Amino acid sequence: MRLKVALAVLVSSSLALWAADTIIPLDVKLGLWQMSVTHSMSGIPALPADTLAKMSPEQRSRFEAAMKQSGAGEPTTNVHKECVTKEKLDKDLAFNDNHKNCTRTIVSSSSRKLEFKLHCEEERGKTDGTFILEVVNSEATKGSMHSVTNFNGRNVNMDFTFDSKYLGSDCGDVK
Repeated sequence: MRLKVALAVLVSSSLALWAADTIIPLDVKLGLWQMSVTHSMSGIPALPADTLAKMSPEQRSRFEAAMKQSGAGEPTTNVHKECVTKEKLDKDLAFNDNHKNCTRTIVSSSSRKLEFKLHCEEERGKTDGTFILEVVNSEATKGSMHSVTNFNGRNVNMDFTFDSKYLGSDCGDVK
């Protein structure tokens, strides 16, 4: 479960350290958006056979379900909603969350495209990756991210693709 939470944070990572004048707000409508994120992982070490053998059928089933949901093996898609505000666009927090253990280097920023390199320092390891977000039109975006996380000397590759679509100006209770 922790891995799933870490992935969700990483996928949505917009990173804390940047100069305000290097970001050009994306040319998208303000309001409620729906994001579909597909992710996959490779390089996750398998549990030793003796550890799996010691698990009850219920524990093993939960473990296998958690691994599948985390993106290990077959790609997994998650859908969520987000409220895009002017403040979020101005601070480049739209389609992203702030993650305090990460830094980023802007590669390019325009009203149509944002690309940055990221570096995260977590207790479990370091992550380096590249994030690209493109505006298809004012009501749709698409993008990708590839990252490599070193967990205890072992590299885990994570690949994300996402698209989002505008649902309307009223966000309701979605933040």
